[in-house]
Amino acid sequence: MRLALLPTALTVLLAGCVVPDRLDAGPAPPAAEPVAGADGTYAVTIGQVQGPGPRSPLEGRNVLVEGVVSGVFGGLGGVFVSSFGSDADPRTAEGVWVPHPKGAEPRLRPGDRVQLLGTVRELGDGDSTLTSIEPTRLTKTGTADVPVLVLTAAPAHGWESYEGQPVRIEAPLTVNDTGGLYRYGELATAFGGRVYAPTERAPPGPEAQALAADNARRGLRIDDARQATDVDTVWYLPAHDDDAPLRAGSTVGLLEGVVDERFGSYRLQLTKEIGHITQAPRPAPPTVPGDRRIAGFNVLNLFNGDGAGGGFPTERGAASRAEYDRQQAKLVAVVQALDPDLAALMELENDGYGPRSSLAQFVDALNAAGPHGDWRFVDAGEGPGTNPIRVGIVYRAGRFTPVGAPATLTDGPFAERSRAPLVQAFRASDGRTPSGPVFVVAANHFKSKGCGRDPLTGGDADSGDGQACFNATRVESARRLHDWLATDPTGTGATATLVLGDLNAHAQEDPLRLLRERGWRDAFAGPQAEPPYSFIFAGQSARLDHALVDAGLAGRLRAAVEWHNSADESDRFDYRLDDDADPWRASDHDPMLLGFDLAR
Repeated sequence: MRLALLPTALTVLLAGCVVPDRLDAGPAPPAAEPVAGADGTYAVTIGQVQGPGPRSPLEGRNVLVEGVVSGVFGGLGGVFVSSFGSDADPRTAEGVWVPHPKGAEPRLRPGDRVQLLGTVRELGDGDSTLTSIEPTRLTKTGTADVPVLVLTAAPAHGWESYEGQPVRIEAPLTVNDTGGLYRYGELATAFGGRVYAPTERAPPGPEAQALAADNARRGLRIDDARQATDVDTVWYLPAHDDDAPLRAGSTVGLLEGVVDERFGSYRLQLTKEIGHITQAPRPAPPTVPGDRRIAGFNVLNLFNGDGAGGGFPTERGAASRAEYDRQQAKLVAVVQALDPDLAALMELENDGYGPRSSLAQFVDALNAAGPHGDWRFVDAGEGPGTNPIRVGIVYRAGRFTPVGAPATLTDGPFAERSRAPLVQAFRASDGRTPSGPVFVVAANHFKSKGCGRDPLTGGDADSGDGQACFNATRVESARRLHDWLATDPTGTGATATLVLGDLNAHAQEDPLRLLRERGWRDAFAGPQAEPPYSFIFAGQSARLDHALVDAGLAGRLRAAVEWHNSADESDRFDYRLDDDADPWRASDHDPMLLGFDLAR
């Protein structure tokens, strides 16, 4: 088949190397159905190969196309080939992936004009696939300018309409997640600011679905164009250290690369170092009004081995004694910075209350580090619960006095899945004389959203509404917790209760809505400078950690804040890689700090 059979639009060369953004292009006329030649091969444009949908209309067919090599990615095992110009349909991408191993003939470089005969394939699963042409013949026919699309906003027709095309992004992108930076060399970014999980802002349903669609439209992963994992350095960053931590909330701009789709997301495979970075500053520790301060935070599997220097690697936490020492030092630094009088803790090793326990040694470390030496822990005798991790409560004896005995709940969903809650009644104290009302602190950690390996049924299966797996277990945990607290489990007659902990549900999901319907008040309700969040997953910020007060305590609440010392930070600064005994990335959750008037 001769090249003369190719559509005329394919042979038009661009006068310059930059194509203007076509976001305002009008509706395209219906595309003519490609016609196969006598040998069954379709002579088509790259736009016809891509088609207007997520998968190629020519999938599985033999095609003949002509284009220009727009990106050579040996680390990914292929090249991108672009059309010489844009067709009239803004929905069709003008680039395609061509598998071509590093060192294969012909040797290709950007700007090589090529004739390509091969079979259209979709690489990936479902609709999250990369359109490619598996070559049977690839011939260089000259050179041509590489068309580059300039973007200043998220694409109106979605990233699929730019798949395989070289672009330059001149508008700033907000960094939303650095979790894959040293694992896969990638950043989760978005046009238009921070991305929030839909069910943090809206109940499951149409409004949350609309937010999810907007998140997908705005989002783009920045990638290093390599398949290597667990990299030591990220080549496209000029620096990444305490002076340039690239926290979530930072912005990046002047990006050049090719739009790619793999591993379930659209991404920009960079061809140059990031041109401009604005670092989000690390926030100072917060302060809150009130005469007593109460904190809550997840300590990220604080396991201390056998408590005598051995027993490493641990089941869930540190792999060595040195890692454990760094982990504990970071957590101590968090407590020193927040300066609470009491704290509810999640993800402690469930190893008793003796001197070798993780909880006892953490309290010893707090007292040794100062400035206060009166830290104590609530001793429930055993557990609570039998899960490898548990909740705990620590307090300063000079600021609070326990009232009565602690209580736990270990049946229903707390027997196996949700961690058993721990409650303890307190009164404010100056170390000698208690004052103020008796109130209860309830530390909690509900079942996580992860689905695990075993198939789930009923309300615990992922329904696709944004609440992920084990939603029914979390709802039942919330119901049981509310009903149990109403029975006065501490036997102290307390009329004020604070629920703190990692409830593993976003603010507008069923468990939190149930608790608010039962009369609990979100301590973070009301005007905020920015929506609260304590955790980042898959590039979306949300709350898993919550503070709820009942009617008896609501009038004594003065403020509630989060300290974003961890969720926004890269894994580069956690205890596994960072020798600094500082509070940055002390956990994967941010702590909460609440101020109350409790001494009167």
